[in-house]
Formats: sequence, structure tokens, C-alpha cells
Amino acid sequence: MWCDTDRRLSLSTPYANAPKDEPRPVTNNNNNNLDYYNFKQQYQADTVSGGTSAGKGTTPCKVCGDKASGYHYGVTSCEGCKGFFRRSIQKQIEYRCLRDGKCLVIRLNRNRCQFCRFKKCLAVGMSRDSVRYGRVPKRPHLTRNLTVPVPGIENMDSNSFKHGVSKELIKMVTAAHKNNNTYTEDLKQTLQHHTIVLNIEDSDNEGNGGEEAASSTTDRMTDMRSVLWYNVALRMTPAVQQVVEFSKRLPGFHTLPQDDQLILIKLGFFEVWLTRITRLSTPECIVFDDGTAISLSQLAVMYDMHFASAVLGYVWFMIQMKLTEEEMAIFTGTLLLCPQRKGLSDIEKIIGLHRAMADAFRSIVTVSAGPNASARLEAFQAATDDVRILGTRHNDLLSWCREHWPRVTLPALFSEIFDIPKADDEETNDNDRAIATVSHIH
Repeated sequence: MWCDTDRRLSLSTPYANAPKDEPRPVTNNNNNNLDYYNFKQQYQADTVSGGTSAGKGTTPCKVCGDKASGYHYGVTSCEGCKGFFRRSIQKQIEYRCLRDGKCLVIRLNRNRCQFCRFKKCLAVGMSRDSVRYGRVPKRPHLTRNLTVPVPGIENMDSNSFKHGVSKELIKMVTAAHKNNNTYTEDLKQTLQHHTIVLNIEDSDNEGNGGEEAASSTTDRMTDMRSVLWYNVALRMTPAVQQVVEFSKRLPGFHTLPQDDQLILIKLGFFEVWLTRITRLSTPECIVFDDGTAISLSQLAVMYDMHFASAVLGYVWFMIQMKLTEEEMAIFTGTLLLCPQRKGLSDIEKIIGLHRAMADAFRSIVTVSAGPNASARLEAFQAATDDVRILGTRHNDLLSWCREHWPRVTLPALFSEIFDIPKADDEETNDNDRAIATVSHIH
């Protein structure tokens, strides 16, 4: 199988350092009653609870002491401080204090020193990432409207309960997937492919030979990689927000610590995106939702040939699997809820959510594949192992962008999700960048 070689890659990055006996998306496990009991409680909370906690209007803002309006960016705060913090992050405003950063911040004078107000926002725990990736609510909104509680849930035996919860979980996750994904079969029917053509000017030193010629070749290769990265990042970035919104609507996800949520999204994004993009791609190229196609040779320039071949091998494998929309939704849900990510704090809760998602996936495959269900589940397990390795390797290969970031123009959200340094807008000189044009494939 094409993935056997890739499976030997070293898993030394944050993507997969857990022992091999940790839960897998499609591994059978018959001792899940406790996980389903916990999920049952969470499911009922997701589908029945509504409104906000009593007395929230009397809770003081942790920044200025004014009347809090809710839980914003990780902290109980008022509307004024919420808006101030959001604008400060989105506009990347730099403040200065005339009193050595020691101003008292209270309701009456909170607008006097913006530096100290912003400093206090950070000190009490407001999260920059919550602004960048979108607020993760304390209580779900969409999930309350997607389903109703399972009828007779209190009187079900273990097997009936599992089936009922899996059925409702599938509905919720599939709806979240469809509402936050543009890589669809319907789009594929009408999509016209385009290719990226690189226009890199030759250097004047090309005929001089020696070290100058070698330097010129290196510069052109760097420019070419920069152009490709710009074009790929520009088209990949909209999927970041889609995956964020999808994850926020997974039942139980909002109950995880905020840091765990961000870890799962950051380290799971590439695996989910690559799986989704197989809907539009071919064994010869990956295809974005605007029709832009990136060929094997271009992927090799960006990364390396081994990784590029492995990516298209995964694309080919998933095309052969012919996933249904439900399978795509639940499979990518298991990829996101991975308890093996480095740095997680509430691992037990993530394991419970992951197992519930894995059992829902198993129930889908059992019904759709019939007597071939066991073989199909094994194939999905192999796909999970492969995409985990690709995610790990992708993170390693991003070191080129992290080292050459002054020469690469990348969207801010793309840089944030992959922890790539960003240049200030005023320091970016577009004239120094190579330009890529797009042309139709006939």
C-alpha cells in the first residue's frame, strides 16, 4: 500500500507523541458505557439547556468593574471592554502609557489609558486567539436547534441508548459539516480547473557563472516557493474559519478548556482540510474550491517530492473510498477530537468525546457497508494513520516558511494557525514579491 513507507516517518512533532494504545477513531471498544453515560449527560445539556446563568447582570467586569454582560474571550466582562479588546487585536493597535504602565483601570477612567486597559485585559485572561479564530461560546447555539432529545432516553438499555445517541450525533455533526464546508460533490460537477503559472524574472547575474550564478538560482527558487506558498495559503485560509466553526458545533467541544480547543483546532486543521479537499482533487493534483489546481511538481517545490507524492497518494486512496457525506463529517470529527495532541489538559473528556464520535462512525459504516464493514473500517483506520503522519510532516516542512517569513506574503489567519511569524503591513513591499498568474486548463 502506498502509505507503508510514510508510516515509517518519525513522529517527533506535537502531532502524535502518545502511546500507540491510545484510542483510535475506528478501533472496537466494548467498555464504553461510562463514556456514553458522560456523553448522555452532555447531550442532554446541549439539546435542552438554553439561556444564560441567573444573575449575570450583577457580575462585575474583571477588567474595569462595570456590570458584566457575559463571558467574552475567556473572561467575564462588560460590552465596553469586550469591544475594546476585540478592536485592539483585530486592528493590531499599539498603545503607550504616560505613567509607566501603572494606571488604575476602573469604570470611571477606563478610557483614559488604553495601554493599561489592554494590559489588564491580558492580565485577567482575555485570549488573543479567541478573537482571531472566533469566540467559542460557553453554551452551544446551533446544536440546540439541530436536534431534539432522544425519545425515552431515560428508559433505554445500553445498546439502545448507544444507537440512539449515535443517530442524533450523526445528525448534528453532519449538519455542522454541511454548513461549514465548501468542498462538495455538487461543486465538483461544475468546477473548472486552473493552474498556477509562475512568472519569475531571470536574474542579471545568470551569465556570470560561479557563486553569483548559484546565488541567482537559489534566489529564483526561493521566489518560486514564495509565490506558491502565497497562492496556496490564500486559498487555504477560508477553510480555517470553516473548520473552526465546524469544531465549535461538535457536541461537547465547547465544554473543553479553551486552550485544549485551540490545540485541537490548530493541530487538527491540516488533517481535516486535506481530507475535505479530496472531494475536488485528483490523483495528479489537489484542487481548491475556486478551481485552482496544484500539481505534483509544484507541491514538490513547496515541500519535497516524498511528501508531495504521499499527499496525492492519500488523495487517491480517499477517492477510492467514495465517502458519503455522513462518513466525511464523522471521520473528520474523529480527526479533530484526537486525544493524542501534545499539551492537552482534559484528556479524559476528549477521550470520551472521541469514543462517542468513533462509535457513531462505526455505526454508519456497519449499515452502509454491510458484510464488508470490517474491511472498510480497517481501511479508514489506515487512512487515519496516514493523515496523522502527513500532518506531522507538514508541520515539520513549514519550517521553511518560518525561516523565510520576511520573503513570504501570507494571510494573517494562515500564519496564526501554523505559528508562522508575520511582517507588519507597512514593511511589506509588494514590488519585491514574485507574482503568479492563473490560467485555464483546456
